[in-house]
Amino acid sequence: QVQLVESGGGLVQPGGSLKLSCAASGISFRLYDMGWYRQAPGMQRELVAFITSGGTTRYGNSVKGRFAVSRDNAKNTAYLQMNSLKAEDTAVYSCHVVWRQINSEYWGQGTQVTVSS
Repeated sequence: QVQLVESGGGLVQPGGSLKLSCAASGISFRLYDMGWYRQAPGMQRELVAFITSGGTTRYGNSVKGRFAVSRDNAKNTAYLQMNSLKAEDTAVYSCHVVWRQINSEYWGQGTQVTVSS
């Protein structure tokens, strides 16, 4: 069975930091590109950060310079370091993996990040 489990969310004050983790099992994680997405109430899901199987990264414009995505294939885990958090970062953050050549993709359940007003 395939599982993606996010952890590390919580309540943080503006300007603070959090580090999210996405632990994968049941897939060859190293072969998948990985993305972090977020969705706030009433809003569309948006891409936060993306890292390919080879380690190439890209970021959504709203988080550039503040967030950093990384992965440790030996641990089947990806990370999202979030710094200088703002109220607008409040959302459910979800892990997504995709291996496009075989049309395989999976989503995690999400973890809540709340940046206080």
